Amino acid sequence: MSFKKPGENIITFYRGRFAPSPTGPLHFGSLVAAVGSFLEARSRGGEWLVRMEDLDLPRAVPGAADDILRTLDALGLHWDGELMFQSARNEAYRAALAELEKLGAVYPCACTRREIADSALSGIDGPVYPGTCSGGLPGGRSARAMRVRADSGAVGFDDGLQGRVSQMLATEVGDFVVRRADGLFAYQLAVVVDDAEQGVTHIVRGADLLDSTPRQIYLQKLLGLPTPAYMHLPVAVNERGEKLSKQTLAPAVSVANPVGALFDVLVFLNQSPPSELIDADPGSFWKWAIAHWRAGRLPAVRSRPRSRVKALE
Repeated sequence: MSFKKPGENIITFYRGRFAPSPTGPLHFGSLVAAVGSFLEARSRGGEWLVRMEDLDLPRAVPGAADDILRTLDALGLHWDGELMFQSARNEAYRAALAELEKLGAVYPCACTRREIADSALSGIDGPVYPGTCSGGLPGGRSARAMRVRADSGAVGFDDGLQGRVSQMLATEVGDFVVRRADGLFAYQLAVVVDDAEQGVTHIVRGADLLDSTPRQIYLQKLLGLPTPAYMHLPVAVNERGEKLSKQTLAPAVSVANPVGALFDVLVFLNQSPPSELIDADPGSFWKWAIAHWRAGRLPAVRSRPRSRVKALE
């Protein structure tokens, strides 16, 4: 897929995306990412794609993908182009892994999670892999996963909301997995391959993925793929500071009052919608929201309590 549309300037053309995982219904936290990415794209006259990140089939809930898509449609979050499903893209991920193997950038790893936890230091995203298998598999051990050799230098980028982010992959993350022990490809590799295939130029998503971004940029550089612009929105948390999710029993977004749910998101994102907007029809709501979207008003924090916004669901 071309990175730009014919006749359009690569600097001005905007293509964003929303990529939910079908592990349950759409809840307020995921709706924040959907609305934020949608409004940033539409306010710039750009495209907005939807990709279903169902790569981890053991965690996917039957019927959840269809339910998420129906909810997006009912809320007026209409996407451009064809839907992409990660579960149908294993050949693309295999090709990317083969390219990394040609570069000598990956190696097989025999370590179990327990072994890593027992011998590793704690990093920004769990244990830092100590490099046990980086020089070859120990005698009598079989490969379980495939890991990328982390560069010793810093990987940095300027986030559109959170500011400058810099990470030392080797010491803060370690050599990271691109194909798991169960044979599934890891999120970090899949998302990089998919964003390039879809020609995504801008990524607006939750700040829970901020620490993953340097790994993705590192893979983009290894594979010779373009690096999109990034903006990480605050994650909605409950009164205990836990991210809203299926695990924390976040309720599903109700489509019975679509504008009420969307109004809550605008308040959460500091967009100051007028009170009368809550009584508008969906078409009028989106017309106002797109015209008045201001990224400069977004709260530059990694998380924000959901309790600050009155639930209208």
